[in-house]
Parts: sequence; structure tokens; C-alpha cells
Amino acid sequence: MTDLKTADSATQRAASLPTKETSSHIPVRPLYTPKDLAALDWNYDRDVAYPGEFPYTRGVQATMYRGRLWTMRQYAGMGDAEESNKRYKYLLSNGTTGLSVAFDLPTQIGLDSDNPLAVGEVGKVGVAIDSVEDMQRLFEGINLTAISTSMTINATASILLALYVAVARRQGTDIRKLSGTVQNDVLKEYIAQQAMRIITDLFAWTNENLPEWNTISISGYHMREAGSTAVQEVAFTLGNGIAYVEAAIRAGLDVDKFAPRLSFFFNAHSNFLEEVAKFRAARRMWAKIMRNQFKAKNPKSWMLRFHAQTAGSTLTAQQPENNIVRTAIQAMAAVLGGTQSLHTNSYDEALALPTEASARIALRTQQVIAFESGAPQTVDPLAGSYYVESLTSEIEKRAADYLEKIEAMGGMLKAIERGYVQQEIQNAAYEYQQAVDRQEAVVVGVNRFQAEGEKAVPIQRIDPALSARSAIPEPGKPRSKQSKTPPAREKI
Repeated sequence: MTDLKTADSATQRAASLPTKETSSHIPVRPLYTPKDLAALDWNYDRDVAYPGEFPYTRGVQATMYRGRLWTMRQYAGMGDAEESNKRYKYLLSNGTTGLSVAFDLPTQIGLDSDNPLAVGEVGKVGVAIDSVEDMQRLFEGINLTAISTSMTINATASILLALYVAVARRQGTDIRKLSGTVQNDVLKEYIAQQAMRIITDLFAWTNENLPEWNTISISGYHMREAGSTAVQEVAFTLGNGIAYVEAAIRAGLDVDKFAPRLSFFFNAHSNFLEEVAKFRAARRMWAKIMRNQFKAKNPKSWMLRFHAQTAGSTLTAQQPENNIVRTAIQAMAAVLGGTQSLHTNSYDEALALPTEASARIALRTQQVIAFESGAPQTVDPLAGSYYVESLTSEIEKRAADYLEKIEAMGGMLKAIERGYVQQEIQNAAYEYQQAVDRQEAVVVGVNRFQAEGEKAVPIQRIDPALSARSAIPEPGKPRSKQSKTPPAREKI
């Protein structure tokens, strides 16, 4: 007997099939052929070319990972400087190839740990740094010239970089040999004119004193975490990049001296092939912007070098072990998209800062991709895919449309001041949440495939006594250190 086809059964069947568009609402055909590229007037030499050559669609280095793997840079920081130092040494002993410092909220906004406004936040989402002594303890026993260090800090970036340089000098290090990145990106936090002078001054100082240091990490990651689409992430990140370049040029800096040290920070999200195409489109767009709009002559000025981090906003408290799979997919997208460095999130980060065990799994994910998957063996292996090339071009087109709108408003600063960027991200976030609520967007373990009676996983707690510590020492007296007791692991 044949089952009757009802509206409900049709709806259920549709819910079990893949969606017909990407997360940026780009329609996806069931099959792509050479005709799709022909319709785009696609040209290999013009649009793709060879890796290490303009427009860098296939990567900024000719040999990419055949010459050097991406930097495995695990973002970490918790509690006080001593505990964070232990975690850094643990990660280094397990094979991480770069450090990435997470600061707590008081440090991020320039408050000492004993400030009344810092109560309850000290050491919670990163390490508390109040002084050069804190910074020295943070990197105790670590050769700063043997490792590159990324610091995720914005409003107080110049202060934290100054502390880092001071520690290097105390170690007797030639600071010109220091390498790393300071985020230094206030536009992603919607702060406009007021901070641009500090940023461009930092460009100038590092150019003379820290030639191997990336002066800014122009960040789309946070916008994607707030709910932007992949297209918006590319458009608004490059829009911020344009604003910084314009500000530096107005300050009298030579574009070919500061531009080679600009870097970018993107999200590696879950729509696998859209993410690969996103990274390729961003490289191509930035190369054209720097060469054609800003007339940069140095090929290094045309290169979009970027760090990627897997998407924290996709991690779920429900069935947290599923996050290991999500992170692996996102990390592979970043690698096939040609990232220069990568952080992989730990599976328990929807619940707390990662434990040592979960942080090791996150690092091992990168190492398995690097040494077992075969993905790094050839450059840009998805190049020439009818779908990937079509999607790369479509993302570029839609992001360029956004940049045209922003230019018509008077540039990114004006667009931020008008609230345009914020509203576009909010609209995208609202649309996505509605899709989740309607089960049009599936989140495994959350709105489908739920499980009853989940077992709790061990999580890491930060000692609340940290908030009571004294941040400023008496003259001639070292500041009292925090408790040496390791953070307790509890179940939630």
C-alpha cells in the first residue's frame, strides 16, 4: 500500500534535506559545471593565477604548507600570570608553535584588578595583567625570540605591547627579533575617530623598532561571532582595513612600509565550502584594493595574511563532545582556505575556559590535519572546483556591493557612526536565530537529535579570590602574588 503524501510528510522530508542556500543566503545549485564558470566570465590567469602571485586567490606563498605549515597558535589565558604561564608551557610541550594571549575583561578595558568595577571579572575569561611584573611572570622561562606571540587586545593594545617589549628588554633580548601580532583593532568595537591616532602611531613605532611584528589584526572574527554572514564578515573586515590604511596615509606613513605588516583575523565557521571560498575571495579583494585603490607597489603590501579561529558561537553546551567534530570541520576549512595561523577551540568552551585535556584535544585536531589528513600536501587543492570558484566569485561580488554602499556613506567610519554596520549584523543574527527556532537551520543536539540524561563533563573554575588581590605594590615592595592553588575542576 502506498503511503499518502501529506503536507506534514513533505515538510518533514524537507527538514531532513540540506538547505538550498549558504549561510550568506547565496543560492546553491544541486550541480555545478563548466557553464557556471563561463557565465561568470571566469578566467584562470586573471581570477586565480598561481599561489604567491597576484591576486593571491590560491595563497600568499608559492609553496604554502609544502614550505611551512601554518602556525598552531592556541589562544589561552586564565586567572593570574603564573597559572597562564603553566598553560603556555603545557601547550608548548604538546607541540603548539605559537602563543596567543587571552586577557581578562578588566585588562582589556584598562582597569587594574583591584578596581571596584573589576569585581567578579578578574581572571575569568583571560589572564589579569596589571603591571610589567605580571607580564614578566606570564612569560617566565619562555624565550620570546624563539616563539611568536599574538595578543588579543584592542583599546589598551599600545600599553600591553609596551609591557611585552619591556619584559623582552629585561630578558636581554634584541627587540628587533621579536615576532608576533597585537590585535589593535578598535573599529570592530565600533569606536571610530578617537582611537585612530593611537593606532597609526603604533604602526609608525613598530615599523622602526619591531620590524617582524604585525601591527594590527583587522578582525572579522568578532563580527561573525555577533551574527554576521560570511559575506558581511569579508566586507566589513576589508572596510575596516581600508579605513586604517587611509588613516595611516593621512598621518604621513608610506603605504609600502606599513602595509606589509598588516594582518587579518577571520572566523572559520561551519559551512565548509563557503568558508574556503570566503578566504579565497578576501585575499583576491584585498590584493585589488591595495594595488588599484592605494597604488601600493610592493607585492607584500597586496597580500592578505590572516589568522583563523574556529567559531566559538557554534559550540554548544548540549552534547559538548559534538564540538570536537565542529571544530575539526572548521579547522579543515581554514587550512584549505590558506590560513597562516590557526586556533582550534576546545569542546568545553561553551561551559567554561578549557581544561588541559580539552585544550590538548583541540591542538591534536590541528596536528592530525597537518600530519595525517594529506590536506597540506598540495596548494589550494579545491581550486578549479566549479562550485568553489563560483562561490568565491559570488562572495567577492556581494562583498564588493557592501563596500560600494559604505563608500557612498563616506567610508567605514561614517557607516559605523550611523549604525549601519551594527544594524546589518543584528539583522543577520536575528534571521539566523529565527531559522534555528523554526528548525530551518539545524543545530545538532540543540534543536534536533537531542539526548536525554547527558553526563556532565569536567570544567575549569577560576578561583574567585583573585578579585581580592592587590594590583599595585607599595613602593619598593613586590606586589603580593595570587594563590598558587591550581583552579579546581568541577562538574556542571
